Amino acid sequence: MAALDHAANGAIVRVAAVGDLHCTRTSAGAFHQLFTQVSGAAQMLLLAGDLTDTGLPEEARILARELAALHVPGIAVLGNHDHESGHKTEIVDILSGAGLTVLDGDTCEVQGVGIAGVKGFAGGFGPHALGSWGEDVIKVFVREAVNEALKLEAALARLQTDQKLVLLHYSPVQQTVEGEPREVFPFVGSSRLEEPIGRFPVAAVFHAHAHHGRPDGETKDHVPVYNVSMPLLARAFPDQARFRLIDVPVEQPSPEPVEGRR
Repeated sequence: MAALDHAANGAIVRVAAVGDLHCTRTSAGAFHQLFTQVSGAAQMLLLAGDLTDTGLPEEARILARELAALHVPGIAVLGNHDHESGHKTEIVDILSGAGLTVLDGDTCEVQGVGIAGVKGFAGGFGPHALGSWGEDVIKVFVREAVNEALKLEAALARLQTDQKLVLLHYSPVQQTVEGEPREVFPFVGSSRLEEPIGRFPVAAVFHAHAHHGRPDGETKDHVPVYNVSMPLLARAFPDQARFRLIDVPVEQPSPEPVEGRR
């Protein structure tokens, strides 16, 4: 379990995070224990995309039934697998009906912690990032990465909380995808997502997608980045539950003075 720097006069909100559940048509019962464990350990759950395996409504309905075991707020973004079959809107409706808050350039607040969420996109990192030059299809690809970064920036700008978390599917940094074949680096994240994170006081970033990456990294401004892909967590922490726990400090409001009676 990781802990961010504690505020001097504050409380702790414990955040659980995991991604890449890949719920299939045969996954009934597969996540009940996970959600039960989260409910006993944390005050919210962040789900970092690829909630379904092939983006089918039937898969989302199975996951929705599993979510009955979750008794803390659940916040999610979709992943590339959730878009596979063209039923994004229906999947969001099904999971929202089960109590999940699904973000796509949106924000929410839980116990004084603000969450900004987007799926993100691919394109690569740093000097090796794909540029918008050449064929129209390349420009469309890069524009999608830029648009996701702009959505994230707009969401962060709307958050008024002292503590801000970013929830993604694709990685904003190369560190947490290292372990994947280098040939796929351009397809598991984009450093364009790192740019808006550096413009705001973000406490931590969570993503998934890179099943064979590394669990921990940071942005160039030293914001912690956690790869919470479930297959990665199973391999990196075999003796622990299949989610990360992060303690986020929140300021407690000072009590208002009470005037004495005269």
